[in-house]
Amino acid sequence: MTTVNLTIDDVADLTYKSLKASNTNDKNARCVTESVVASELDGIHSHGLARLPTYCEHARCGKVDGNAEPTMSKSDGAAFTVDTKDGFAHPAIDLGFEILIPRAKELGVAALGVINSYNCGVLGYHTEKLANYGLVALAFTNAPASIAPFGGIKAVFGTNPISCAVPGENGEATFVIDQSSSVVAKSEIVVHNNNGEPIPEGWALDKDGNPTTDPKTALGGTMVPAGGYKGAGQALIVETMAAALTGATLSINASSFADNTGGPTRTGQFFIAINPDHFGGEQFRANMKALAEAITSQDGTRLPGQRRIQARDRIRNEGVAIKQALYDKLQGYCE
Repeated sequence: MTTVNLTIDDVADLTYKSLKASNTNDKNARCVTESVVASELDGIHSHGLARLPTYCEHARCGKVDGNAEPTMSKSDGAAFTVDTKDGFAHPAIDLGFEILIPRAKELGVAALGVINSYNCGVLGYHTEKLANYGLVALAFTNAPASIAPFGGIKAVFGTNPISCAVPGENGEATFVIDQSSSVVAKSEIVVHNNNGEPIPEGWALDKDGNPTTDPKTALGGTMVPAGGYKGAGQALIVETMAAALTGATLSINASSFADNTGGPTRTGQFFIAINPDHFGGEQFRANMKALAEAITSQDGTRLPGQRRIQARDRIRNEGVAIKQALYDKLQGYCE
């Protein structure tokens, strides 16, 4: 199958031009471009260029407003909310972080809710930013319903990722955990469907609750929760934090991220930033160092997020290979 090899600069240029030509203003296009580039550098291709056609289509049909300007709709001490205004999540989160970071530094703990939002891409991309400022970060984001409650067959929760990032001694994150409540992120099934490839058994169920390896059938069914009832429980926690607590749209009422119907998704994100200096301080750093060493001293182990970080230099040097069909499609958006 024919592929095209792109440099990281090519990825950035193609992403920005595709978004700009899809009714998205300069500021918003740059925020989303940074996220797409970061996903490709981390080797998370399902959230990189493979996701870009959906972003472009949604900006063109109005499912996301590429010209929206997020606003701070509520601010009170350590708690505040950003209204995305049906636009891309990334510029709204960036706006919120401008207050979240200094407020957490000052007060010890601060929280940010994001409403009327959209797919925020890789959740760990955002928590890693907070960790790089010396903050312990927790984040939650809900998504359109695709996981049934344990024992049921009708979707109630989204894949609902949770992320935690912890600062290290060198100014970078010691680790970044980013995991969906399902066995895999739904974007992985979308990629398999686009490529005409079957999915492994255990990823998804059909509409009647039976296992399936057909990605198209899976997209019409439900995702398998990670760890059975435990994954469904995690999805419920995320739904509470990202949607119920913020006042965003519940997963059961959100339109799909995968098609052009239903209007804006209006899902939510929730971030908690903690300054360790207000708590364990130096003991926190000593404990985290000891914990990391206890993990990495064993053969075959690694800290969460370590593989992504190690991929960055390699991918920056080797570039990104995408299928010719995807490249041609993205070039079409630029025309």
